[in-house]
Amino acid sequence: MVGLNAEVNTLNKALLRLTFVSTLFVIVLAGPLLLAQDGNKTKIGFSIEAMNGERWQTDLNSFEVTAKQLGAEVISADAKGDDDLQFKQVKAMIKEGIKVLVLLPRDTTTASRMVDAAKSANVKVISYDRLILNSDVDLYVSFDRAEIGKMQAEYLVSHALKGNYVLIAGSPNDEGAKALHDAQMTVLQPYIDRGDIKVTADEYTKDWSPTEAYLFALKAIGSSQDNIAAVLASNDGLAAGAIEALRSHNLTGKVLVTGQDADLMAIICIAQGTQAMTVYKPITTEAARAAEEAVRMAANERPRANGTMNNGKTEVPTIMLEPVLVTKDNIKTTVVKDGFQKLSSINQALPADQQIK
Repeated sequence: MVGLNAEVNTLNKALLRLTFVSTLFVIVLAGPLLLAQDGNKTKIGFSIEAMNGERWQTDLNSFEVTAKQLGAEVISADAKGDDDLQFKQVKAMIKEGIKVLVLLPRDTTTASRMVDAAKSANVKVISYDRLILNSDVDLYVSFDRAEIGKMQAEYLVSHALKGNYVLIAGSPNDEGAKALHDAQMTVLQPYIDRGDIKVTADEYTKDWSPTEAYLFALKAIGSSQDNIAAVLASNDGLAAGAIEALRSHNLTGKVLVTGQDADLMAIICIAQGTQAMTVYKPITTEAARAAEEAVRMAANERPRANGTMNNGKTEVPTIMLEPVLVTKDNIKTTVVKDGFQKLSSINQALPADQQIK
């Protein structure tokens, strides 16, 4: 009996050792296997020229969520407004094995070198929100710039048909800024020709800088002796600079100011009456769509474009999304309804009599 118990104990110890060794074997094998599975995820690069303000962080968040849901890994980088740094970051992404590069450049005229670097490594390129000129990009995802510029200018001429206008355009290095300005002028030109509207100041703004917009608007207001009917600011950051300049001359609420992007501060200004309108671009939709197409393209599927746009070198397959006009009357049914801005965040900055019910 003692001998039997000893044999059982020996057997149990052997089984325990075997179980331990087997478990260790599984762990050793599973570790590299799990790493290999993670390593097999499709890598997509998202290069952003500068993460200034709330806009591009919102894009990146939405992009990452959608890409992750589709099983892809996102490698992102903020170039902080430095073209050379962005180029280095893109090359680093290529070395990390990205299959698709989603590229938002600061300067659309010189960004082709980043596209060339990607293409030489067989990496597909999506030009995000801004069309990269003279390059072989595979897809362009954005909103209709011409429609946005038209919406801004048409709003002004329908609410301030006559008077002096100040135009504050975006960066001279951004083809989108030029497209906006051209569309605005197409609407304004007939009114200018017949003398109803006089453009007293018109200038592009380095890097879409609100500070530069403030300084320019301040000078324009002074040279017009405070006689201004409207400020056609191409986005909300420029509008913010213009509003500060108007405030220093006690003109806020007396001069119509346009914008674009539906930033929280712009929506608050619209509710207050210091900004007349903005253009809401459902950017979470834009970013999600870009992520979906990046994953498709990584799998060698054709992008689902709804048109093309010439970038000076080729007809680029294009996904063009529709912008939405936002005024005080439809804040709740547009940006709030879509969850882009929270009603509580807007009302928190407003006195009781201006809050949106």
